[in-house]
Amino acid sequence: MKALITGAAGFIGAAVAKALLEQGYEAVGLDNINSYYDRSLKYARLAEAGIPQGLIREGALTASKRSDAYRFVKMELTDRQGMDELFASERFDTVIHLAGQAGVRYSIENPFSYVESNVVGFLNVLECCRHYPVRHLVYASSSSVYGMSDHVPYAEADMTDKPVSLYAATKKADELMAYAYSHLYGIPATGLRFFTVYGPWGRPDMAPFLFLKAILERKPIRVFNHGNLQRDFTYIDDIVNGLTRLLPHPSTEAVPHRVYNIGHSAPVPLMEFIHTIERVTGQKALMEMTDMQPGDVYCTYADTSRLQQDFGYKPSVSIEEGIRKFYDWYVSFFPRP
Repeated sequence: MKALITGAAGFIGAAVAKALLEQGYEAVGLDNINSYYDRSLKYARLAEAGIPQGLIREGALTASKRSDAYRFVKMELTDRQGMDELFASERFDTVIHLAGQAGVRYSIENPFSYVESNVVGFLNVLECCRHYPVRHLVYASSSSVYGMSDHVPYAEADMTDKPVSLYAATKKADELMAYAYSHLYGIPATGLRFFTVYGPWGRPDMAPFLFLKAILERKPIRVFNHGNLQRDFTYIDDIVNGLTRLLPHPSTEAVPHRVYNIGHSAPVPLMEFIHTIERVTGQKALMEMTDMQPGDVYCTYADTSRLQQDFGYKPSVSIEEGIRKFYDWYVSFFPRP
């Protein structure tokens, strides 16, 4: 089986690529390696997979030095010709589409980048899957599509037509576009609504990374809504386990499209999360209490019963264990003086 993994230099994409190679897949990773956050972390993830920065060339496939089954290409999702040529030459069996512009708050400052990457870029992926049929397209959606809903836990059947950020709106658009292509062209597609993923190699713009870094450096952290928030923090290994479980099993319904929540299904109060980092690191947090940020929601809480029923998904990594593993990685990757 040959898989394309977009966003392969990203947090989830790099972890999925590693897991698929361990399971015997042949894989091609794709990423534009943009500057949304420090590129050095993205290149380090690729280096872990045997793709050294010095060999990467725009639009050219680079073979891994650690696995004969893995290659990487630096490419923009919006490059229609490049994407078409890649699909035409490689004839992928499956596509795991994890690339896209992330971040709720950043979407307020840079709206065009979200539409270009998350909408136009995803359209190119769908068109390629249409012209070069695949057995299964799995794509990243987000818990943000639920907006400010106070009906918790969030279930896949809940209304998702009131996004409170452009980022959320683009993810909802992706779900609608995927459904339309499944209906029109029979593309088997599965959307995954991710809930606050964290762990080793995590994104430095997200709260777990920001909090851990600041606490270790004895710098203040901003605590939004004065700490009165809850998040369904989900450890990366649980996410990868759920994705790889469903990947070999596309929908067989008349319109072969479906959506699943993928989270821990156990929301953690933000203050408890901070206190867990304090216990693990042995350091006290310096907190600056601030008001709610535009585009944020008060609570995220995944109902994962559907994913559990269909594929036996059951997250197993507790917050305490997950933060400890994240901390151990962090201090090894960023040695303290």
